[in-house]
Amino acid sequence: MFNYTIAQQGLTVDELLRDQWRLGKKTVHELRMAKAISVGGELIQWKTPLDVGTVIEVAFETPASNYKPTAECMIDIMYEDDHCLIISKPKGMSTHPNDDRDTHTAMNHVMAHIQANGGVYAEHVHRLDKGTEGLLLVAKHPLAKSIMDRMIEEKSIIRTYQAEVQGNIRGESGTISENIGKDRHHPNRRVVSYSGQHAVTHYEVIQRYKSTCVVNLVLETGRTHQIRVHLEYLGHPIVGDTLYGARETKEGTYSLHAIQLEFDHPFLNERITVKDELHSN
Repeated sequence: MFNYTIAQQGLTVDELLRDQWRLGKKTVHELRMAKAISVGGELIQWKTPLDVGTVIEVAFETPASNYKPTAECMIDIMYEDDHCLIISKPKGMSTHPNDDRDTHTAMNHVMAHIQANGGVYAEHVHRLDKGTEGLLLVAKHPLAKSIMDRMIEEKSIIRTYQAEVQGNIRGESGTISENIGKDRHHPNRRVVSYSGQHAVTHYEVIQRYKSTCVVNLVLETGRTHQIRVHLEYLGHPIVGDTLYGARETKEGTYSLHAIQLEFDHPFLNERITVKDELHSN
């Protein structure tokens, strides 16, 4: 259960669920049948206009997520409220398990934190590649998951990444809008492909060195390896990203960092901006 404070004079529960949260018909029907919405413990009519400041209670049965918790949560939580949390995923850790033997992913650690605090549900809203470190958004109940999934699709959650790339990009900023598909000749690579999925990456050069430069990148879409593919296409692969044409480094890995998440919180009616201070350059 959670509380929500009405922020618009005359808003009805029906308008909140359908127009503002834009929940699907099935979800709205389930909430109605469960008599999930009340004020001060009393059920209310969904068509009744409510005053600004009215606190409604939303109560529903939350299913348990299937991630096996680690013994304790060993990753850093950068932000948390009743609806979501944002973690700083370490480099080299998968976002989620691919099979039952995979029990040390970010979501296994998140589930340890959730269960330690009396919860049962956690689902990632987007994902980060295993080699990418930084901020990952996790929903703490199904309504948050549904709404934030849509926000990702509508590009209203701004995800900023940072990478050091080979060479010096011409100009200070730009947009790469090239479809991405699977590489027929390599099981793990993705390539720019006319028949692939729509993909858009914005970039800005923030620092230049002799043979490399540092760029901030904002994703409009979230295709597999999108930033890595687009930077290779630009002729400036991420330093150390040998899968996408970069020279090998002593470390043997590439460095891509999800440095910031920014969005209008659908339940708190405020702008949330979280920066990954732990791994900031």
